[in-house]
Amino acid sequence: MKYEVRKKMMFTNKQLRQLIIPLIIEQLLTVTVGMADTLMIASVGEEAVSAVSLVDTVMVLLINIFAALATGGAVVAGQYIGQNRMESACKAAEQLVLFITVFSLAVTLCMYAGQNLILHGVFGKIEPEVMKDSRIYLLIVSASIPFIALYNGGAAIFRVMGNSKISMQTSLIMNAVNIIGNGILIYGMHMGVAGAAIPTLASRILAAAIIILLLCRGKYPVHLRRTVSFRFEGHTIRKILHIGVPNGMENSMFQLGKILVLSLVSTFGTASIAANAVSNTIALFQVLPGMAMGFAVITVVSQCVGAGDYQQVRYYTKKLMILTYASMILLNLAIFLLLPAIVRVYQLSPETAGITEKIVTYHGACACIIWPMAFTLPNTLRAANDVRITMWISVFSMWIFRIVFSYILGKYLGWGVFGIWVAMTIDWLFRAICFAVRYLRGKWQMQKI
Repeated sequence: MKYEVRKKMMFTNKQLRQLIIPLIIEQLLTVTVGMADTLMIASVGEEAVSAVSLVDTVMVLLINIFAALATGGAVVAGQYIGQNRMESACKAAEQLVLFITVFSLAVTLCMYAGQNLILHGVFGKIEPEVMKDSRIYLLIVSASIPFIALYNGGAAIFRVMGNSKISMQTSLIMNAVNIIGNGILIYGMHMGVAGAAIPTLASRILAAAIIILLLCRGKYPVHLRRTVSFRFEGHTIRKILHIGVPNGMENSMFQLGKILVLSLVSTFGTASIAANAVSNTIALFQVLPGMAMGFAVITVVSQCVGAGDYQQVRYYTKKLMILTYASMILLNLAIFLLLPAIVRVYQLSPETAGITEKIVTYHGACACIIWPMAFTLPNTLRAANDVRITMWISVFSMWIFRIVFSYILGKYLGWGVFGIWVAMTIDWLFRAICFAVRYLRGKWQMQKI
């Protein structure tokens, strides 16, 4: 049986390497620049770090929604690729770009209209200087929402073709513009949080322009027609939303949980807010291989599902999960050894540094054990159209375990911001158990769009 699977492989080891390595580099660029952003803004002061981290939490929520919609389009296109229906795959890509453009413009308008609700209602009672910096950063970065949405949509289309090199190269350009701009405006012109926000806007505009222009070139199997159609096609949109909406609900609920506990974090003081911000940046680094493998799973599994070959789905899922665990263990061992040096670079106060080291050490250990089962494995279910169960499991787990236990451990038991991170890993554990059971039972193989 193994011989038959290997004989008819849809993806060779070389093709997997060509897919995975650029994905890892792209995620590395994103996380590294995120760390550099925090480091650069740290030179302005801990109030600025807190402000940027608060606003970025909202922005990540929105980006996750757009990424989920992009995943919906990628899964639909990937299944068409597996069926060798390239014209339908192109149509799915066009409808994804059209829908995500209109939706992101509406979200941007809502952000500007609801800025006071976000700053006062969501963030809660924060220090005046933090509030001032938060407003400046929010107003500038909100303008970048349509562009990061378009970039995510275009990048997802290239990845599902197996061409992750394009999204990596575009990400490299975007992040280079961002980091150079930060250096000029923060250090050279001393513009504070505005110096971090303006390059973010400029880099996202450039990335969106590059990725869409490349998709308009007919040289790629899945592309956009040069004659733009502004008409929604209900059948294709429904397919995209069938995957994208539950995935978006899941991702947004996850990020919403982080936003809700931010008001609790803010009650622990500026040191805890800053430690939480720095820990979030390093934590992204700790799960970087898993995030990259998640994109690879979507590409590989969606094409296998489109071809109706569930034997290969299981083969590649097992292979990619093993690679995820191995790479995450190696990376987290390196981070653990370098942690004291990493924390010193942030120039934190002794109190903030102590909290950060404790959080990052705990998070790294849990990431190696639980994270792949909780976040990489369910991408197989999503790529096989089994999206509703992943949504309900994630929403239930987030509200019951993450939110409730954050207050129990962080506030009532006095664990502070560390208790919130423990609550997060309890959420992971529940998800991991549920997704593993769902995968092993095999009901995901009977799901249809």
